[in-house]
Amino acid sequence: MERIIGEIREDLDRRLAVAAERLADRSPAEDPACAVYVALLGRASLRERVHHLLRQDVDGLLRTARGLPPELGEARADGELRARQGLPLDSLLRVHRLCGRLLWQVLTEAVAAHDRAALPRLLPGAPALWDVVDRMADATAEAYRRAAAVRGDRERELRGALLDSLFDGGGPEGASAESARRLGLPERGRFAVVVLDSGDGARAAPAGGAPRVLWRIRADGETGLVELGGLPLASVTELLEPLGLRAGVSPVVETPGELAGARRLALLALRAAPGAGGPHTALLDERLPAALVAAEPELAARLREVVLGPVLALAPEDRGVLLTTLGTWLTCRGSTTFAAERLYCHRNTVSNRLRRLEALTGRSLADPAHVVELALAHTAVTQRPAPSTPPPAGPPSPASRTSRTPGGTARRSPRPRA
Repeated sequence: MERIIGEIREDLDRRLAVAAERLADRSPAEDPACAVYVALLGRASLRERVHHLLRQDVDGLLRTARGLPPELGEARADGELRARQGLPLDSLLRVHRLCGRLLWQVLTEAVAAHDRAALPRLLPGAPALWDVVDRMADATAEAYRRAAAVRGDRERELRGALLDSLFDGGGPEGASAESARRLGLPERGRFAVVVLDSGDGARAAPAGGAPRVLWRIRADGETGLVELGGLPLASVTELLEPLGLRAGVSPVVETPGELAGARRLALLALRAAPGAGGPHTALLDERLPAALVAAEPELAARLREVVLGPVLALAPEDRGVLLTTLGTWLTCRGSTTFAAERLYCHRNTVSNRLRRLEALTGRSLADPAHVVELALAHTAVTQRPAPSTPPPAGPPSPASRTSRTPGGTARRSPRPRA
């Protein structure tokens, strides 16, 4: 093989240059892989690369004939370069295979033109040629994948930093708009933020679909920037609910500069999402009272103590019965009948429990102001469950004493209505 190539080397080099021109000039319909190469890097770059690959393959073939391995340094360097340039690996490997075929064709043509009788001597070199082509392609692919992995890590880090700048806010003027631009987001649009419960992190956030969501893993939960476009905010719920993720969703905002505030509201919505009864996606605007309680933990603790302190001081079983009955009655919009159906008990049982709760708290379920207090206090309890054992006995809470009217007479709470 080395002797044959030596005899035709000058003619072979000329033919390789012509073959490189011919391959680079192929139309997109003839070879889509080459068309991608041309579209990204230009026809001149493809022509130069093909010519260089053909000569590398010839040199590899000559080294193999001498018992030496082909030189792979340039193949690795090319793989790294094309990965940085964003050329698809399939197109790169397709060019390698095309060059292998083209080289064999040119070799046979050159040998036939020099001495047709020498063609049989060329045949044993076919396996060696394809071994060189495969080794060149493998070295290129390995280097490409390593470089692509590094590039991917850097792009993920950059995207994470850009998302953090939007979620955290602050920074110099115009920083949010610049971060949004680099993430491919419009200056104005319809955006929202969704925060997943940290306990759901192992399940991974959904990818793809509509609306578009850019996810970022943070210490306080996985956070997503939602580009709604023309979709309603409810589309976020439709995206998450089938996956069983507990999540909080902010209201819609119009500019990237509002996303930091939206994230804070999404965190509040997550804290306001009901924990019992399985996973739930909470839109902030649908959970505003609960979010209000979640936003002020100190006041929420005081609300629990002042309004429901006597109930929380009961034995766990009694406490659970009264709190469950109150929560069900509130869910049923004050209907004792519907609450009894949900609790699988008689209507009179529900009424008796509610009267006991009124006596303990000094608040009437017939008074809208008192109902608001009880509802918010109940929310505060569900957001932070009461301890499993009652606190030590102490002085009676003012709320546990019988409520008095201005005239000094005891106030009798009316029976809750169905």
